[in-house]
Amino acid sequence: MQYRTLGRTGVQVSTLALGAMNFGALARTTQQDADAIVDAALEAGINVIDTADMYSAGESEEMVGKAIAGRRDDIVLATKASMPMGGDRNHQGASRRWLVTELDNSLRRLGVDHVDLYQIHRWDPTTSDEETLSALTDLQRAGKIRYFGSSTFPAHRIVQGQWTAREHGLSRYVTEQPSYSVLQRGIESHVLPVTEEYGLGVLVWSPLASGWLSGAVRAGQAATGHRAAMMPERFDLAVPANRARLDAVEQLAAVADEAGLTMIQLALGFVTAHPAVTAALIGPRTLDHLRAQLAAADTVLTSDVLDAIDAIVPPGTDLAPEEKHDTPPSLLDPRLRRR
Repeated sequence: MQYRTLGRTGVQVSTLALGAMNFGALARTTQQDADAIVDAALEAGINVIDTADMYSAGESEEMVGKAIAGRRDDIVLATKASMPMGGDRNHQGASRRWLVTELDNSLRRLGVDHVDLYQIHRWDPTTSDEETLSALTDLQRAGKIRYFGSSTFPAHRIVQGQWTAREHGLSRYVTEQPSYSVLQRGIESHVLPVTEEYGLGVLVWSPLASGWLSGAVRAGQAATGHRAAMMPERFDLAVPANRARLDAVEQLAAVADEAGLTMIQLALGFVTAHPAVTAALIGPRTLDHLRAQLAAADTVLTSDVLDAIDAIVPPGTDLAPEEKHDTPPSLLDPRLRRR
């Protein structure tokens, strides 16, 4: 396992981090499964576990808490908030009212007195940056969080957050967690240059592109698994973006074969090769999935392989732009761009 410094915090983290989104009802992962995955991940040298309050409505945090009991100090523990938790309209967002309440809920579910990294899961356009950063700074000073970061923020919001922290004398976001893969490279043109400018640690999610880069999706071979069942539209070859992805996957498979790599090694080696990326979040549902992903822990792609990838999916290109998660709300809702 390789290790890198998380932004400018001085904290050393593994280049593969364990994401716990699949723990719980979402992927039907049991506590026994979660315990085994966490045990194997820690044994392999992974020292970061990332979860969120909304993963299986809090069940993921509970399962992570039980799995790390007795060894919490050896783990860089991260969670997130701001996505809806239940039907109450104020049980979401990045207001002081909600973050103070929900952090206590997360700490209770995790069975800990602090988390190392607390992340705003999505930018909340209804809440000012000063309101959010002031609350996070107070929670940090209270010892409940060590650092805080953002997740899937547009580049301009990352800049705005840094400016607000400096302008008002508040602590700042020290990490960003964007979606990034060989098939979705758009952040190379806007988000990653900003994170480099401000020295943010970057923990990328979906490096296997929801399974497209796992090796299981090939021509003449229907997508299977819980993601295909949950999001069939992402694998429907009647959709032009999906046909483009399949074409790219076939070409990438040939590159991987020639280099003597699995598709997973190629995909994870690609994202961790970018100088702005600190770690890739892997989200195994089973021990076999974890073992296949751990095989990429020491993968270093050569310049020839990286050049071949660039020829298939050019830098800064999203093959499925409609699946971007940092699109400004006004581009999604006509009411926000019309008077």
